[in-house]
Amino acid sequence: MFFERPDSGEIAVLVHIDFHVQGESYEPKEFVELAISAGADPVAVISGSRQKPDAKYFVGSGKLTEIKDIVDREGAEVVLFDHALSPSQERNLESVLKCRVLDRTGLILDIFAQRARTHEGKLQVELAQLQHMSTRLIRGWTHLERQKGGIGMRGPGETQLETDRRLLGERIKSIQKRLSKVGSQRDQNRRSRSRSSVPTVSLVGYTNAGKSTLFNRITGSEVYAADQLFATLDPTLRRIDVEQIGSIVLADTVGFIKQLPHRLIKAFQATLKESSEADLLLHVIDAADIARDENVAHVDTVLEEIGANEVPTLKVFNKIDALPTGEPRIDRDADGNPYRVWLSAYDGRGIDLLKQAVAELLAEDVFNETLHLPTELGRLRAMFFEHSAVQAERFDEEGRSVLDVKLPKKDYLQILARAGVSEESIEAV
Repeated sequence: MFFERPDSGEIAVLVHIDFHVQGESYEPKEFVELAISAGADPVAVISGSRQKPDAKYFVGSGKLTEIKDIVDREGAEVVLFDHALSPSQERNLESVLKCRVLDRTGLILDIFAQRARTHEGKLQVELAQLQHMSTRLIRGWTHLERQKGGIGMRGPGETQLETDRRLLGERIKSIQKRLSKVGSQRDQNRRSRSRSSVPTVSLVGYTNAGKSTLFNRITGSEVYAADQLFATLDPTLRRIDVEQIGSIVLADTVGFIKQLPHRLIKAFQATLKESSEADLLLHVIDAADIARDENVAHVDTVLEEIGANEVPTLKVFNKIDALPTGEPRIDRDADGNPYRVWLSAYDGRGIDLLKQAVAELLAEDVFNETLHLPTELGRLRAMFFEHSAVQAERFDEEGRSVLDVKLPKKDYLQILARAGVSEESIEAV
């Protein structure tokens, strides 16, 4: 039976089922927060367990009756499932419950649509929504699965459903082209930063770990930050100065979450490149969250999926103000290198330690020396200038060029190799 979908879906019933065969069981607390972030008013959370989903309704007949009774009693407008539903399962559930049914992917997409502010962010969200919708078109057009008819309505043999699918496909291609242009612009900006030897540091982490609050504390910006899931969606970049390193670019990115829909990762590929091509990742972790180890594992999984798992990473344990004995400190490995910093972005404790740790880690990858180049190495001198690596130049009494050079260590070694000069033959001061 086809029915009109409501314009709003504020009164919500939440459904969370544990599947023991998946080897993972977790509380629906985060799902409740997701629903609230989307603007829903959860009136009931229905839990249960099964060995595997029912092919037709996802839940069993008894649980379906329980959901139906609560929906009718509460006057719910939407039922949210903390799982991925197939299009046919959504359609079958809606026919029984007589209200809108949304799965976890649809819920996250709705939150993203509310949070997007920039042109790029809106395009990325629309792309993910259209790709999600393309498999679910039939739900809204069951009454139009036939040839158009009537005077002035006879078409060239295309059903309404086929027409909508074609238009949807054309819109998806159009958005992908526009996002490709945005991606090219981002790539150009990254290459420009690389040529000017400006390191990029990217904030990553689980949603609501405090990345934007930390970003604001370090940069003095006013990026929107709130105690809610996915408060930040659009990437923000700021240039700051770090002692011993100079200028760096700090990037604030979208937070990750368990069961993050794959199509969202694909849609936000251009944004997430800021992380995969960064010189250093700051993995921000909510130190007070009882599920912090599990959240860290989920973030590591997404980083691997976007190709950022090989980027050097500094773990930042945030929100020590919420710990009973939280004190700012730097934890070091056996070689004395920082690998973990404890701080509070809320009250600012430990921010100086974070900057110190970032400076130490970036210094390992930056060549910052004063070089004496004789006249026969004029080609090498020109190559340093081509890479905008020369901070200052002067000449000594013997006519040699004295260059203050600063650039990534890997670029320095590549320039020497191209010039046919060994590292040992260069005199550094």
